[in-house]
Amino acid sequence: MIMVYDIEEKRVSKILKIGREYLNWIQNSVFEGEITASKFNKMKAKIKDKIIEEKDSVLFFKFKNNKVFKKEVMGKDKNPISDDQSYMV
Repeated sequence: MIMVYDIEEKRVSKILKIGREYLNWIQNSVFEGEITASKFNKMKAKIKDKIIEEKDSVLFFKFKNNKVFKKEVMGKDKNPISDDQSYMV
């Protein structure tokens, strides 16, 4: 899964903290990693409590399996993860 957010500055640290609980922080406003459906629902509930839906945006990219997704990095990989980790929900 990949999570990307565009949050008003006042709430960025709260969303960053929640994202780090469940996924790997790879760049500003971007997370990646494997997460179970149960944990995904918990994460979404926490995020929903913190955002203002009229102002903030959080996107989730879900992949059916790790065979249809391959990450390619140009430049420094700020938080590399192994190729064995998948991106499923």
